[in-house]
Amino acid sequence: MEENKTVLNASVAPEEFNWEAFENDGVQQEDRTQDAALYDQTLSKVVENEVVEGVVTAINKREVIVNIGYKSEGVISAPEFRYNPDLKVGDKVDVYVESAEDRKGQLILSHKKARAHKAWDMVNAAYDNNEIVKGFIKTRTKGGMIVDVFGIEAFLPGSQIDIKPIRDYDVFVGTTMDFKIVKINQEFRNVVVSHKALLEAEQEQRRAELISKLEKGQVLEGTVKNITNYGVFVDLGGVDGLIHITDLSWGRISHPEEVVTLGEEIKVVVLDFNDQQKRIALGLKQLSAHPWDNLSADVKVGDTVKGKVVAVADYGAFVEVEPGVEGLIHVSEMSWSPRLHSAQEFLTLGQEVEAVVLTLDREARKMSLGLKQLTANPWDTIREKYPVGSQQKATVRNITNFGVFAELEDGVEGLIHISDLSWNKIKHPSEMVQSGDVIDVVILDFDEQSHKLSLGHKQLTPNPWDELEAKYPVGTTVEGTVAAIGDKGATIKFEDGTEAFSFVRELVKEDGKQAIVGETLPMKVVELRRSTRRVLVSHLRTYQEVKEAKVAAEAESTKKAVKKIQSNVEKTTLGDISELAALKDKLEKGE
Repeated sequence: MEENKTVLNASVAPEEFNWEAFENDGVQQEDRTQDAALYDQTLSKVVENEVVEGVVTAINKREVIVNIGYKSEGVISAPEFRYNPDLKVGDKVDVYVESAEDRKGQLILSHKKARAHKAWDMVNAAYDNNEIVKGFIKTRTKGGMIVDVFGIEAFLPGSQIDIKPIRDYDVFVGTTMDFKIVKINQEFRNVVVSHKALLEAEQEQRRAELISKLEKGQVLEGTVKNITNYGVFVDLGGVDGLIHITDLSWGRISHPEEVVTLGEEIKVVVLDFNDQQKRIALGLKQLSAHPWDNLSADVKVGDTVKGKVVAVADYGAFVEVEPGVEGLIHVSEMSWSPRLHSAQEFLTLGQEVEAVVLTLDREARKMSLGLKQLTANPWDTIREKYPVGSQQKATVRNITNFGVFAELEDGVEGLIHISDLSWNKIKHPSEMVQSGDVIDVVILDFDEQSHKLSLGHKQLTPNPWDELEAKYPVGTTVEGTVAAIGDKGATIKFEDGTEAFSFVRELVKEDGKQAIVGETLPMKVVELRRSTRRVLVSHLRTYQEVKEAKVAAEAESTKKAVKKIQSNVEKTTLGDISELAALKDKLEKGE
């Protein structure tokens, strides 16, 4: 027995027996308290809501017992270790302390929450340090995939799986890939990962390495990766370069597929590159000699060549006379006609044509061609074929405000000025003709140098003005009706429909009143203006001139009487004096 313990002796009298020591198994209370404190020091201090390490002490189908050094062991549901089928007694595992004691005094632990807590810390650390993580693609979801990263379900958008578009997501389910964590939502604990970002970074590194070694004129091998309408993308070994459609062939092509096929291995030459924009311009046609260098030296100006129309525009057409060697036929060289045409009226794409070489510049690699030179110029014999004054038939091709362009034959057009369309005044040529009409014309004049021809149409009929001048000479009095009155004058119509003009002051009637619209009065023709084809009339003159004639007649009669009196003055009588006095009064009154 130790000294601090009291030995219970049966021979001791009952009143002297130490019952307290007996109840404490022979240990003093202060010793018991001291032993409990020493025992507590051997136990771990458990803090709730933290992750600690424990040791597996027992395993069955339903539960896993874990000792974390606390006075009681924790019980964890076996399915939480389903991911680790090799778990055995003695293994160290991370557990999350949910509660030190439940109602039964049991320690509550969770391995699943510990993994999640630790995984979240690992995800944040990987995001902060820009680290690459591995993830297991569990399943497909709307817009992408679900990836297990450190036990946390992260979202992989479909656009972030690969650099190239992915059509079938299912092939990635069940695979493990490297990812970069690109976004974290701390509030909702959402994680977004990307595999494309890693590929782009790797591609960017390869691009930088390749560009650093590039030189203009360098020949490289590559694979046709993509074909578009404007060019071809070539994979140079992880880095793409573009061959523009104009750098694929010396000849004109409508689509790159005429030259290359997808997946084809080709050689290309480096034309240019940009370190900042990371662009590489490539060429294919530059690996072969320029077709102009192979153009036969026998080809010269004036020769007739054959070719295919490879492009048509309003201003002209390009004809390929040899592969890669083109000449332009300007629209003005397609027809002898001076009328403006469009090249589409003469040529179509793909058409085989013959043309004459008009200009040839081998250094500038330019050639102009002509079609009309293959036919005779109709203007060389224009005067013989269409003499001045001859009557011809022409087709109306174009109508303008100032006249009509009519075609006598292909390449020969003339202008009928608006003043030569009709003897009567018209506001616009469309009042008489329409495009496409065939009309009779008279050849008026030529300008061979400028290929200009003056035509007339009104000259085929008599000039109605000649008849008008004969029918209504100046001084003729005719009945006219006031058709309209304006600020400057009035329109007067004769019975045969002829229109005349009268100033307002010439429409004052004998009673001093002004003539009104609809009133018919005698009109006197006072002027015929041939230049403006105007007939001027006056009603005032019809009665004013009669008055003036009467006064003149009376004045003449008076003069004769005076002469008679003067000749017989010696025989004057009182009656004669009275007659003279009366005559004097009349003269003074102006009668």
